[in-house]
Amino acid sequence: MGSTATESVEEIDSRLVKKGKWYNNWKWITSGIVIILALILAALNYYQAKHFNANIKINGVNVGGLTSDEALNKLKSSVLKNVVFVGEKQIFDGKDTKLGFSDQDLSGINKLLKSQQSFFPSSKEKDYSLEPNSGDPYRSQEMKKLVEEKLAALNNNLTPPVDAKATLQQGQIVITKSNNGEQYDVASLIKAYEKQQYASEIHLDPVYIQPIKEDSETVKNEQKILQTLLQQKVDYKVQNQVYSLKASDLIKSATVSKDLKVTIDPADIKNKLAEINDSQSTLDKDFTFKTHSGSVIKVQGQGYGWALDVDKEAASIQAAFEKGESSTAASNIIGHGWSGEGYGYDITANNGIGDTYAEVSIAEQKIWIYKNGKLVVSTNVVTGKHSTGEDTSKGVWYILYKRNPATLKGSHVGLGSYEVKVNYWAPFTNSGQGFHDASWRTNWSSTAYLKAGSGGCVNTPSSIMKTVYNNLSTYEPVVVY
Repeated sequence: MGSTATESVEEIDSRLVKKGKWYNNWKWITSGIVIILALILAALNYYQAKHFNANIKINGVNVGGLTSDEALNKLKSSVLKNVVFVGEKQIFDGKDTKLGFSDQDLSGINKLLKSQQSFFPSSKEKDYSLEPNSGDPYRSQEMKKLVEEKLAALNNNLTPPVDAKATLQQGQIVITKSNNGEQYDVASLIKAYEKQQYASEIHLDPVYIQPIKEDSETVKNEQKILQTLLQQKVDYKVQNQVYSLKASDLIKSATVSKDLKVTIDPADIKNKLAEINDSQSTLDKDFTFKTHSGSVIKVQGQGYGWALDVDKEAASIQAAFEKGESSTAASNIIGHGWSGEGYGYDITANNGIGDTYAEVSIAEQKIWIYKNGKLVVSTNVVTGKHSTGEDTSKGVWYILYKRNPATLKGSHVGLGSYEVKVNYWAPFTNSGQGFHDASWRTNWSSTAYLKAGSGGCVNTPSSIMKTVYNNLSTYEPVVVY
């Protein structure tokens, strides 16, 4: 039978000894590696705790790899050029400034250092914003204002946008087209400027003022306002008559403002007012008058009479349409009063003269005074001297005022000036003609006026003048014919 080799005891022992030595050596090597790695990590962690990561910025300044102290020193020395660009165009070059950092800001930098810290180095980019304790207000105040003014100045030479609008043209609602402009949206650019408060060069993307478009809610609202306007009607009262004024007939042109208030072209309203005024006013027109004898005559209005101030009344009606009011009444009345006022507007009876008035007949040399349609006094009088052309002026006048007593001053043709006292005085023309007593007169005949009349006044016998005076009222008509 064959024989096999067997391992000797000595060989086995030798192999085991070698194996034990290798095991012990491996343990020492592993421990060493662990210790080295721990030291590296500790050193790395310590470094990371003291230094900013590579791509960290504070207020636009790169502080990557710097300690807090180093970062502070760099921030202290950093200079802002304060140049502003809109797109590629430089629009402003301000004075150089510093960020304004001081030793008091170290704690804030330390907080940023801690907040960005990572166990392993990071290449993540981040730009922190830190407001210095004693920052320079130049950029946030003075420079900001200057940039805003510069943008506004640039806009003055740039084409503004054209808004779409709904307007009334020739009685039809028309929507005009919008057009883009070149003007900057200053408010938006300033907001973008404020977000770059620490950039040395401020780059702003161009933002332009946008026009109001045809399909915008604004234009739709303008359309609605104009549609409502065209459906409006204003009842316009003049004396006892009411005219129904339709917007669709009288308003051919109108616009709507940004605050949605309508403005009307009053041209056609003025034309309508002129038409009403021509048909209804009495100023400078003939009054049909029934005399004491029953005859009907026509006497032209002189001081007495009224008319509409067409321009002011048109403005009033225009305002009524613009405000959506449904009615208005005439209130701007003009005439030949001392201050341009008109008289008789409130009177419609007796063809506009009313039932209370004084009637003066030059041919008969008499007066009749009526109160509420009833004769209250009548007397013979002497009117202006006919032979010298000093006749009492014919027409419809009104009592200007009353004085008791009064001193009259004037002149007679060929006789010079005079000054005389009377007990009662009631003038009715701006030239100085009126009713008064005449105690000096001896000739009261019906023909005295032809060659021995007054200087234009209506001389009234003293015996009845008080009654006449008491029955005359200021602003009431005096009809001389």
